[in-house]
Amino acid sequence: MIYYLIVVISVVLDQISKKIVIDNLKPIGTVPIIKDVFHFTYCENTGAAFSIFSKNTALLTCVSLVFIFVVFFFLFKNIKKKSHNKMLLLGLSFILGGAIGNFIDRFFHGFVTDFFDFRLINFAIFNIADVFITIGGILFCICILFSNDDESIF
Repeated sequence: MIYYLIVVISVVLDQISKKIVIDNLKPIGTVPIIKDVFHFTYCENTGAAFSIFSKNTALLTCVSLVFIFVVFFFLFKNIKKKSHNKMLLLGLSFILGGAIGNFIDRFFHGFVTDFFDFRLINFAIFNIADVFITIGGILFCICILFSNDDESIF
């Protein structure tokens, strides 16, 4: 049950942060936190990571929905079989929460609201859902790389 709660909390935190950004940052565009290093910058991303597929948001929305169902299936399956791999369950929960958060934006607005802007390394602007997906992906990869043969991940 805790893993479903993690999904819900991830989605809620993501959506609250985006609402705050839309209400306060959209009118002004960007706010430097550390000038030329880190800014909060309002950005409407019609694509996925690094704006890929930005020309085909309908396809991206459909692919995102399929991805959400696949991740949910793996999470549900591993919870149901009482998996002892807590890192896997946590990773899948973060991935699912982040994916749902971005899907909500994409479905209702046609874009995802991004706002974390690391200018020092000229990195893509991203949001809290992206952070959850990244952390979840790292945990998932660690599970794949270091899993023992006693417990199947899939």
